[in-house]
Amino acid sequence: MGSEAAMSTQPEQPKERKGVTGLAIPAGLFIGMGVGFLVDDITAGIFLGLGGGFLVMLIVRAIVGEW
Repeated sequence: MGSEAAMSTQPEQPKERKGVTGLAIPAGLFIGMGVGFLVDDITAGIFLGLGGGFLVMLIVRAIVGEW
């Protein structure tokens, strides 16, 4: 009987996807990997791309106001 009170009668709403700022991280990784191949230092390129992706995501989210 107690479990009936815990159940919600409202239907679950699917998560709304707002914006595409999360794509900055994989894009940065691929760009960094490509630069890493060109300069023959893939590890450094990947880490720079990852950091750049996070930075771009942060800046775009701050501008758009998607917090």
